[in-house]
Amino acid sequence: MYASLRPRAAVLAVALATVIGGTAFASSAVEAAPKATVDIPYEEFTLPNGLRVVVHTDRKAPIVAVNIWYHVGSKDEPAGRTGFAHLFEHLMFNGSENHRGEFFEPFELVGTTDQNGTTNSDRTNYFQNVPTTALDMALWMESDRMGHLLGAIDQATLDEQRGVVQNEKREGENQPYGQVWDELGKAMYPKTHPYHHSTIGSMADLNSASLDDVKGWFRTWYGPNNAVLVLAGDIDVPTAKAKVTEYFGNIPATPTMAQPKIDVAPLEKSTRTTMTDKVPQARIYRVWNVAEAGTTDIDQLQLLAQVLGGSKSSRLDRRLLHADKLVDSVSASAYASQLSSNFLVTADVKQGVDPAKVEAVIDEEIKRLLKDGPSRTEVEQARTVFKAGFVRGIERIGGFGGKADALAECTVYTGNPGCFRDSLKVIDTATPKDLKAIGSKWLDNGSHTLLVVPGERTAIAEDPSVTPAPLTLPPVDPKFTTTPSPVDRSKGVPVTSQFPDLKFPSLQRATLKNGTRLILAERHDIPVVQMSYEFLGGFSADQGRKLGTSSFTMGMLDEGAGTLDALAFGDRAESLGANIGAGASLDGGKVFLSALKQNLVPSIDLFSQMLRAPRFDQKEIDRVKATWVAGIKQEKARPNGAALRVLPPLLYGEGHAYAMPFSGSGTEESISSLTREDLVAFHQAWVRPQDATLIVVGDTTLKEIVPLLDKHLGDWKGTGEAPPKPTIGEVARPKSPRVFLIDQPGAVQANIFAGEVVPSTKDPSSVRFDIANSVLGGEFSSRLNMNLRENKHWAYGAYSFSANSLGQRPWMAFAPVQIDKTADSLKELQREISAYASGQKPPTAEEVAKIQATEIRGLPGSFETASAVLGAISAIVRYDRPDDYVFKRKAEIEALTPEQVKAAAATIDPDALTWVVVGDIKQIEQPVRALKLGDVQVLDSDGKNASGK
Repeated sequence: MYASLRPRAAVLAVALATVIGGTAFASSAVEAAPKATVDIPYEEFTLPNGLRVVVHTDRKAPIVAVNIWYHVGSKDEPAGRTGFAHLFEHLMFNGSENHRGEFFEPFELVGTTDQNGTTNSDRTNYFQNVPTTALDMALWMESDRMGHLLGAIDQATLDEQRGVVQNEKREGENQPYGQVWDELGKAMYPKTHPYHHSTIGSMADLNSASLDDVKGWFRTWYGPNNAVLVLAGDIDVPTAKAKVTEYFGNIPATPTMAQPKIDVAPLEKSTRTTMTDKVPQARIYRVWNVAEAGTTDIDQLQLLAQVLGGSKSSRLDRRLLHADKLVDSVSASAYASQLSSNFLVTADVKQGVDPAKVEAVIDEEIKRLLKDGPSRTEVEQARTVFKAGFVRGIERIGGFGGKADALAECTVYTGNPGCFRDSLKVIDTATPKDLKAIGSKWLDNGSHTLLVVPGERTAIAEDPSVTPAPLTLPPVDPKFTTTPSPVDRSKGVPVTSQFPDLKFPSLQRATLKNGTRLILAERHDIPVVQMSYEFLGGFSADQGRKLGTSSFTMGMLDEGAGTLDALAFGDRAESLGANIGAGASLDGGKVFLSALKQNLVPSIDLFSQMLRAPRFDQKEIDRVKATWVAGIKQEKARPNGAALRVLPPLLYGEGHAYAMPFSGSGTEESISSLTREDLVAFHQAWVRPQDATLIVVGDTTLKEIVPLLDKHLGDWKGTGEAPPKPTIGEVARPKSPRVFLIDQPGAVQANIFAGEVVPSTKDPSSVRFDIANSVLGGEFSSRLNMNLRENKHWAYGAYSFSANSLGQRPWMAFAPVQIDKTADSLKELQREISAYASGQKPPTAEEVAKIQATEIRGLPGSFETASAVLGAISAIVRYDRPDDYVFKRKAEIEALTPEQVKAAAATIDPDALTWVVVGDIKQIEQPVRALKLGDVQVLDSDGKNASGK
């Protein structure tokens, strides 16, 4: 639940489901940037106790986003207390005085979506989208942990969550390049600066945290006068004022703590460090400290970063990726923070290339940009990309980056909930001269370069632990008062007895002149139209071809089409504000377009060129091949990536259509051997309008869209005979458990996977099995996570899931655990799975009811966005479901009994599991063998036997 301002990996189950069941998407005229006709209107009020409340009304779905930001983060931690803000974020999920138990439980029972909490250097936030009828419950829960927490925190709770946080720290550091942000914080800021230490803190400080320490920390920071509450969605100000006053009004204010002063701390001279790590290639990080959040400077720097290295045809991409071919990827970004922001250039250096060459080119391109400034075309294109992103972002009321987040962030950092309007104005009016000036102002200063090179991992030494100074608190400001509350908290959490009905847009159908089936779902909330052309094929069509052909071919469709080469194609898409791409999944491929309504016609024209006339230029194939192979090496270096490359061939057996890395990326050998003819042949066979479906969701009508599509695609016909559908054979499970170990020398965690095949998504039992899986490992409060995370605190998380497929599905349980608990964790996973599947510990009526509630009551909020609707329709198409499938599935779940779920749980055979464990062999092999769980083999990263045993 930790979040920094830097990108973090997605939850594995979501990422894998996207790869298998979804799709990985992999000079021109300047169009007008999106018109500023979209906004986030809001009203606000402040309670007498200082709680500031911002309200935004959006009635499109019967849900309310509840988003609360406390203005405390790691910047506020004194020496000796690093990691306290993040530790407290976890403690506040562990129940409160009037609700003993997991904070998530009442929310799961009402079907909450998008629930989480995060901490960064500047703030701690908690958010959830709840059905409108459950708003009282959500406000009761949030207010109870704000005003009534300390009595629920005891030594056992502290020890439990300390262990969880330390495993989260290990999990991050166990990734390739996983120690970078700790190193950069130390290098960019002096020890006295609030950003010198990482948000997750040091092991020593976490270990030394006492009960009195954490309670004192809570009394200092988590009062209503240090918080902003945003309510967005199916809510209005009178309702919000009444309910917030009722639940929060009697919570007393805490001391008003001063925020640290703004201290950008620009480097006076350039510095550099080198780090060795278990990484497949060198990576360069070059960082400047720049203007803080809420300033015109940082907004303009974000535009400048887009020009330098933020787009497919940016200056760094053109030079380093396309022309000189020195890198596999390069990017530039500006990350805004409260006290000081970072302008960051990152480059993955091609193997065999001297990193110094890449650094020299980065220097050269930056100097050229600062000397001459960007062109008008570059600025206009960057402006369009940013504004189009804003238009798409405000479709969501909650979650990461939704409207509630935007309002809360503005309020906390600037005091003005509408500060996003100021940023949009800066983006709207910035000129090439402005960007030249801002670049010279900040990027002519010193920077720090961190070079990470392949080698042995060197653990970064933590700063010496110190005894924290006694905390002296100012008195509470007498201007803050409380109001009486009619809430009798002894009665417990308010019960939600009524829930909104599920609504799903009607599906309108037509047939295009080229024979393609068209499905339209109208959504007029934002001026965007999304399309997904769904084709047969996918990873399974690699059977008889080189592995990775499907993914690689689909990924090449936007690398130039028609008269536009790769760079011109990228420029054209960005100038239109269009998101366009293509990809493959296990059983199919798709070509995707998200178009701004004002640019719909030219966007469809570009879409049609990509479908009909991809160029497959040899120079682009060679470039993408090299980058693709580097990506496979990166996959192997990541523990989860390594496991998910090896596991499918073990589950399905050699020659099966699914016996390939779950990423669909192929192997270094297969990708290196691909020819242009291979790509042309795959495109001709599988990207064809016959037997395809085009799904359209968004701001259009059948009357408008059909003529447009027919104009651009009506005469498109596939050539030759359509290939037969891939043969997906049935496979038998192994007769006994098997254990495979993959060495990751020096790892501080072991990543454990257990897998086996289960019936297809199309099987009549699939919904029942999904519910059975949720009881075991599909939710936060499911059995696996409660055991390994909450009870044993050996893991940051433990879950199970099955991905969708036309053939037998892969079912997996997984847990990244601390290395010294590998064998114990394997034993616990085996015990939990066996007891559940055998019926020894069958699903209880309470567990089944909880999952039913989560699934059914969460449906009204599940289709908030056009993308969610499009995904549901895509599954309807892929798995031959009726148009009203979402309603039929709801009814099936409602009717389930514990006995039916118990029968579905028996689908899992604990004696046929295939275990894959990635970790340091020296530490895990003997304890795992001693378990006698099954035959144990050591594999290399390609899945070949490496043990000789």
